[in-house]
Parts: sequence; C-alpha cells; structure tokens
Amino acid sequence: MNKVVSVGPAPASPLAEEEFVPMRDGVRLATDVYLPNGDADPGDTILIRLPYDKSGTYTFIPLVAEYFMTRGYRVVAQDVRGKFRSEGETLLFVNEAYDGYDTIEWITRQRWSNGRVAMWGDSYYGYTQWAAVSTQHPALKAIAPRVTGTQLGEPVERRSNDITRSVEWGVTYLYPLSYFHSQDAYFWELDLDRRPFSAQVEEVLTEIGSRSISYDQWFPRPVHLRRFPAGSPFDARPVPVLQTIGLWDNCAPLSWADVAEIEKRPAWAMNHFLRIEAMDHESFYLGDPADARVAERSEEQLRGELPRMLDAALEFFEIFVRGKGSASGFPRVTWALAGTEEVRTSASWPPPGAVERTLFATSDGFLAMAPDTAGSTAEWVHDPADLVPSSVDNAFAFLLDQPNEAPIGDRGDVLVFTGDAVEHAVDLVGPVTARARIQTDGPVMDFFVRLLDVAPDGTALRIARGQVQLADASQPTVVEVDLGQVSYRLAPGHRLRVHVSSSDFPEFIPQPGTGEHPWSAVDFRKNRQSLTLGGDEPFTFTLSVLEES
Repeated sequence: MNKVVSVGPAPASPLAEEEFVPMRDGVRLATDVYLPNGDADPGDTILIRLPYDKSGTYTFIPLVAEYFMTRGYRVVAQDVRGKFRSEGETLLFVNEAYDGYDTIEWITRQRWSNGRVAMWGDSYYGYTQWAAVSTQHPALKAIAPRVTGTQLGEPVERRSNDITRSVEWGVTYLYPLSYFHSQDAYFWELDLDRRPFSAQVEEVLTEIGSRSISYDQWFPRPVHLRRFPAGSPFDARPVPVLQTIGLWDNCAPLSWADVAEIEKRPAWAMNHFLRIEAMDHESFYLGDPADARVAERSEEQLRGELPRMLDAALEFFEIFVRGKGSASGFPRVTWALAGTEEVRTSASWPPPGAVERTLFATSDGFLAMAPDTAGSTAEWVHDPADLVPSSVDNAFAFLLDQPNEAPIGDRGDVLVFTGDAVEHAVDLVGPVTARARIQTDGPVMDFFVRLLDVAPDGTALRIARGQVQLADASQPTVVEVDLGQVSYRLAPGHRLRVHVSSSDFPEFIPQPGTGEHPWSAVDFRKNRQSLTLGGDEPFTFTLSVLEES
C-alpha cells in the first residue's frame, strides 16, 4: 500500500492582509494583498495566481512579493479555486480564465489600485496569466510567464487516425492526484516495479477516501474540457508579454509551441519578447556551483536568486505597465549561450548568422557529414520489464544533478552514435530535428532521441532531446522528431553523441509491447525495434551553427 502524506496551507504571511475575493458564481478565493510600507495610495499591481499555496515555502511567494514591493508595486497573491484556503471545486485549468478576469476586476476597485495590473509566475502560475489574457480585461497591461505553456498538462489525444503522437509524461496522471485532488496537496511514491499503475492510483484514492475529478476526467477516457472558454489567448487583444524559456526545462516544448503560434500572428509578434535561459523548470542553472544546487534552498539562497528571477520582469513592467522608457529599448530576444557566461541579445530567434548543418548516423556508430551509401538496419529490443532509466529522479530539476548520461549508452537497448572531437568551439543555436525510418514487430513504438555533449573525460551532458510515438509501426515509417531548441557552446575537444532508445522511465510512461494503454496495461511483451541507417532514408540530424564559430 502506498503511504500518502497530506500537506495543508502554511501560515499566512505577516506582510500581507488576507481577503476572500468573490467570483461571479459566489465562490470566494483566498487572496493575500501586499502593500509597500502599508501604503494604501493607488499604485500598480502585480497579480500572482497559483495552486501551490500562496504562503508556502515551495514557491516562496512572500519573498517574491517583498522584492516586488521594493520597487513600489502592490502585490496580490491568490490560491486558485479549490486550492488550500480558496473555496470551490478543485479542477485543473478550466476555471482560470474567468477567475483571472474577476480577480483583476476586483483589484481595479480597490483604493490601493490605480487600475493597472501586470501578472508574473512560473509553470501553472504562468498558465494562469495566459488564461487571464484570453478574457481581455482592459486593466491587464503586461504579463511575464516563465517555463509554461498554454497547453500545460494536457493529456495526449490518442486518436485512431494519428500516425504519430506525443509520448505521455508520467506526471500527466500523477499531478491531478497530488496538487489537484482537493484543497490540500497529497504526496506519495509510485511503485515503479508494480503494474498496472492505474491500480496503484485506485489504492491511493481509497486511502484518501475520495476521488479526484481532475484525474477522472483524464483516465481512462480523456475528457478535454475547454480551458479557454472565452477563446484562445492568441485570438485575444495582444498584451506585451515577456516569455522566459529554460533550455533544460522539461516543459520547454510547450513554451516553444506558443512561440510558434505567436509568430503566426503579427499583432502578437509585435508584443512578444523572449528570454532563453540556461535553466530547468525549478530554476536551477547550468554552471551553478555544487553548493548552490540543493533540493531545498535556504531563505538566504532564495533571496539570492530573486534578482535573477525577477529583475528582467521588473524592467519589462517599468516600460509596459508604468510607461517609463521605450519599447524599442527592451531587447526582443535575450539568450544565454550555455557553456559560457555570455548573455546575448538579438532581434529574432534563431539569431542572425545561424546556418543549418546536417549530420548522418552511420552503421559503425559515427555521426558523419555524409551518409552511408549502402543502407543498413540497426536493431534493439524494447523490454517492458527492463526499461531505459530516466537520468534524474525529478525531471523538473534536471540541473540539480546535471547527470552524466554516458553510462546509459552502455545498455544493449540504446543505440549510440558519436561524432569527432571539434578542434574549435562550435556554437549551436536554434532548432534541432531528427529524421528516421523506424519499424517494430509490436503494435506501437516509442522512439526517443537524445543529443549529448561528450567531454574529453568521457562524461556526457544531455543538451537536447525529443521523442515521438508511432501508433502503427508494423511497416517501416519515416518520422520527424523535434528535439527542441539549443543555445550551447561545444568546447574544443568535445564531441556530439546521440542516444536512441524506446523508453525513458519513469519520466515517460513506457509501452507494454502489446498495444494496451500503458497506464493500465497488465500484459507485457518484448518488441524488436529497427532503425534504417544510410541508403535512401538515412537517420539524420539537422541543427544550426553560428557562422562565426
């Protein structure tokens, strides 16, 4: 039996006054109001709407509010509907649009508000910003979402006519049972060796004594409720947005999907500003010293992180909320070149001077500039009882460990392709894609591709990744794999390496080999997978390199 730990709300911050703000249906949301020096005169407000406890240590919102107040902002932090101190039904995503609108409306009616509101926050409380944008409240002047996406947490649609689809994250079915079961948060450990996983969930629900509506709407048959009832945020009136994406954020594909959507809309593109940082979802950074990479940071450490987290948003709000300065003075794109201490700016992403290069995987395990002329096939066995392990326990904090992934390539079910050591530094910027012809003797095939930087000492750091699921892989099929975006310096003497596999567990739910739903599968079967190398359909990688390097 799983042991379930329930966590309720932390004590309210002494810096704030708690209000219970009524929504249009009468539900009241617990809301902390922070006024700089207790100043009740009208001023600009930063709104933060989150499900992780507005007073808790995990998101340290009282410290964030204190930092914002030093710049004269009023800060409003709110537990979303159904969470911690707020009333209402606990349901992922679908109430945030109009609850955001109603909260902004309430702010504008307070004597300490001058009618101008900005929003800030990470992950789910980045999503609540996009939800509020969709309802077009005129008082919302700018947003600064970090490590998030408009489709955050949406389960994969398993449509019968799809040839390919995304591979499901394990967190998709676990998150509704932890943070979105009820007002409190619940924590428990999934037994990775016991199947089916869905049966473990039922045990947990029995122990808690109630069901999770957020889980039940997604499994066993997903019900995709409208998360934007007022329409897509990108069909709404554009507001200035400072979007921050982490190069090692496991949710980065969702962020980049929003960037692509924004680029289709000229009015939104004019209001869009991008920050690309060498960090993961939990704001651990590549290159941070080991003593700064601790799972639970002290208050002193957190205060030290605040300028890096908040200063860019404050500069952005000075222009687009307070009207001080010119929009032309704020960089359109700010990007860290990981592997260096450089932070650069450009008018677009990828930056000017980036040129595409293609690498080919060969039958002798190399990454080459030209393909094998003769086609060959590489094979491996996907065994649901012996899965390729994820390289970190917590995928959201990848850079907490900065794991060496070289040993994963020693497994017999991982294909490895390695390039030559570079003589000079090479700056990789922009998108990375792979093209592959694959097949399996099973009904469904998951195809994982990882791009690594191998140092002279043999250690390997993952710098890009992508995966795709082939719904019917009984016939050889060509698939395109999006490995995301990179901004990374490959140092002299380093090599590029590619790992290919069919699992990455427990971050991704593994295929049972039988075609059953992987979350509820009971039976398992090994599958023999194959990848074409060379010939007319070579296994290729396309990436971009700065010409100057």
